[in-house]
Amino acid sequence: MVKQMNYGSDYKYIPVTSIGSGTGIGVLPDLFSYTTQIVNIYLVGDPKTRDFVLVDAGMPNSAKEIISVIESFFGKNCYPKAIILTHGHFDHIGAVIELVKRWDIPVYAHELEMPFLTGEISYPKPDPTVEGGMVAKMSSMFPNKPINLGKNVNPLPSNGSVPHMPEFKWIHTPGHTPGHVSLFREKDRVLIAGDAFVTVKQEYLYRVLTQKHEISGPPRYLTSDWKSAKESIIKLAALNPTIAVTGHGSPMYGELLTKSLEKLVENFDEIAKPAYGRYV
Repeated sequence: MVKQMNYGSDYKYIPVTSIGSGTGIGVLPDLFSYTTQIVNIYLVGDPKTRDFVLVDAGMPNSAKEIISVIESFFGKNCYPKAIILTHGHFDHIGAVIELVKRWDIPVYAHELEMPFLTGEISYPKPDPTVEGGMVAKMSSMFPNKPINLGKNVNPLPSNGSVPHMPEFKWIHTPGHTPGHVSLFREKDRVLIAGDAFVTVKQEYLYRVLTQKHEISGPPRYLTSDWKSAKESIIKLAALNPTIAVTGHGSPMYGELLTKSLEKLVENFDEIAKPAYGRYV
């Protein structure tokens, strides 16, 4: 099962981090967030039964750290039933090959994301000219070549269900990537948004380093379809989530989340969409 996997030719460690790196947050009894450098991974499941999944796979070279966190939270030699990818950008698949090799588990992603995960198509190049700060200017060094997970990656079920996450549904939220998905649980309206929107302005180094808490659109330097990005945020705001965890930044709750999403929808062009850049 684990044969024929390789990262893209530009895969490498990225020397950027934040004050949140190495921090874990118990968002809910069955939802744990952990930050590797500048990006979040999520463990979804019951620590008592040790039945859980991993959502996204961190930064390059973070496999040992992720394994250690999982074993400290769920127990020695525990591992997830599957890895669910919100999308395939380098900071969300950075340890996926090592983890699949170690655990021999399946990976799931939207069918439109599959070509980027099976070695067929590169993502659009990061845009260092986009409006933003130092992280945006650094983005030309970020990997964008496709990885190849071979037969280890599978398309998410077309009925909206999420394997091994029985109460969640996946929602297609393109814009940041063609096959980006967010995950939503109706009973408590918890949202795993991925990079459809984030809670830190990811383009600005100081805000990334300090993790200043504020809602923003998807990271500008890797977003190529702003029309779809706005439509995806409108779709997620209509769900009226009570808790949102995002690919970058800390969780957002309750009234602050509701008002922040309303503001983001109403002022998308000012808050999220850059004034200039390659894909605007």
